[in-house]
Amino acid sequence: MGNLIKVLTRDIDNNAGNFFLDFENAQPSQSETEVWEKVNQVLTEAKIILEDLQTYKGAGDEIRQAIQNPNVEGVQEKAWAAVVPLVAKLKTFYEFSQKLESSLHCLLDVLTTADSTPTQHLEQKQALARQFAHILHFTLRFDELKMTNPAIQNDFSYYRRTISRMRINNLSADSGNEVNNELANRMSLFYASATPMLKTLSDATSKFVSDNPDVPIENTTVCLSTMACVCKVMLETPEYRSRFASEETVLFCLRVMVGVIILYDHVHPAGAFVKTSNIDMKGCIKVLKEQPPSSVEGLLNALRYTTKHLNDETTSKQIKNMLQAN
Repeated sequence: MGNLIKVLTRDIDNNAGNFFLDFENAQPSQSETEVWEKVNQVLTEAKIILEDLQTYKGAGDEIRQAIQNPNVEGVQEKAWAAVVPLVAKLKTFYEFSQKLESSLHCLLDVLTTADSTPTQHLEQKQALARQFAHILHFTLRFDELKMTNPAIQNDFSYYRRTISRMRINNLSADSGNEVNNELANRMSLFYASATPMLKTLSDATSKFVSDNPDVPIENTTVCLSTMACVCKVMLETPEYRSRFASEETVLFCLRVMVGVIILYDHVHPAGAFVKTSNIDMKGCIKVLKEQPPSSVEGLLNALRYTTKHLNDETTSKQIKNMLQAN
C-alpha cells in the first residue's frame, strides 16, 4: 500500500473515506503496471494538450478583416492561412477526448471489479486512483480554459463557413481541408458544449455502466463517491492537508472532488444531491466555499451548470441556496 496513511480519527460514510490517497507520489505495483503504462501515455499527452490550449490565441483579427473585406482575395487568403493550423489543433483536442474516454474505461474496468470493494480498490491501487484523479483534473482544467476562450468556436465556425463556400464555388481547399464533413459535425457538437471534456467523461462513464451489465452500478457509483469523500477529508483536515508537498495539490484535490461529484450525478439514477446520496454534498460545497473565491468559482459553476440533478425537487433548498451564484 506504499504511502498509505490511515485516517484513524475519522468515521465518515461508513469508513469510505478512511484513508489518505497519495495524489503526489503513488507508484504502480506489478499488478497495476500494464494499465498504468497505457494510461500514462495519454496523461503525458494531456500536458501538451493543456499547454496548446493555454497558448491558443485564435484568428479573430484575420477573420474580422476577411468579413469586412469579402472581395479582397489577399485578406481572405490571410484569414484562411491563419485558421487552418488552428483547426488542426482543435482536431487534435477532439481526438484526444476519445483517447481520454478509452483511458477512463481501462481504469474503471480495474477499479470496479467484484473481487474487492470500491474502497479497497482505491486504497490498494493508489497509482491507478491517482491516474483517475489526473484525468478528472485535466478535464476540469481543459473545460475552464475552453470556457474562457470564445476564439475556439469562432475559428471553427469561420472554417466551416469558408469550406461550404469553397464547395459551392467548386474551389479546392487544398491540404487545409483536414476535417471532412462527418468529423466537422462531431467536432461542432463537441465544442458546442460549455464543458466538452466533462461531457465526454460523463457519457463515457454512463456508457461503461450500460456496456457492463454484469458489473453492479453500485461498484461504479461507490467508487466515485468514495473518491469524493477521500478528497473532502484530505482537504478539510489540517494534519492531512499539511502532508501535501505543494499548494497546487489542494487545487488538484478540489478539481478531482468536483469531477467525481459530476460523474456520480450523471451515472447514479437519483444523482448526487438527494438525501440518500453517498456524497456529503453540503460538506463538499462547504470545503469549496472555504477556498479563495478566484480559485474555485469555475468549480462552483461546474456544479451549478453541468450536474444533472441539482434542480430536481429532491434537492434540498439548503444545497440549492449554498450553490446560488452571488
